Amino acid sequence: MTPRQRLGSLQDLKQVRTQLAEQRELEARQQAAREAAERRRLAEQDLFKRAAGAVQPVRQAPRVPLEPEPPAPVAVQQQLDEQRVMHESLSDEFDASTLLDVDDALSFRRPGIGADVTRKLRKGDWSIQREIDLHGLRRDDARETLAAFIREAHKQGLRCVRVVHGKGLGSPGKVPVLKGKVQSWLVQKNEVLAFVQARPADGGAGALVVLLKPA
Repeated sequence: MTPRQRLGSLQDLKQVRTQLAEQRELEARQQAAREAAERRRLAEQDLFKRAAGAVQPVRQAPRVPLEPEPPAPVAVQQQLDEQRVMHESLSDEFDASTLLDVDDALSFRRPGIGADVTRKLRKGDWSIQREIDLHGLRRDDARETLAAFIREAHKQGLRCVRVVHGKGLGSPGKVPVLKGKVQSWLVQKNEVLAFVQARPADGGAGALVVLLKPA
């Protein structure tokens, strides 16, 4: 081995020793850091134990009482309205002619309602608060529309309304088809106390002025 080769080998050995020393130093620092972290963890754990004091283990898993799910709400008012509508269904076969006062206007008043009531209705003493026009409606549509109108007017506290049924001038034979039906339907409505033929200015023979019960 030449002097130059011997010198190179010594330098390589020295470099290896340096790398080993650096590796051992790095491992020592890492070990010191781990030991320091463990000491901090133990110190914090001990501090928590002293702060919490003596504790008793829980014998069973904690439970949160849950209230039973409430039942779905029942639409009581809707059921009552549907029952009332079924109860108030109007019949086309009902003959109201025997219940009408025999006069030119064929007025109507329930038992216990004095003749002065229909007289005041004819004179216009009651202010008409709302009206409905059944012109052009088929019989079934007119019946349902009238029933709903009377029911809603009574619910709102209205006392006097006008129902326009027409004079039948456009009907075959010039016969008022709805006039008799409307009278019959109104007689069957519990909300109706009385009705008379409207004054000429309010529709005359083509309309009725209806007095409703107080809500």
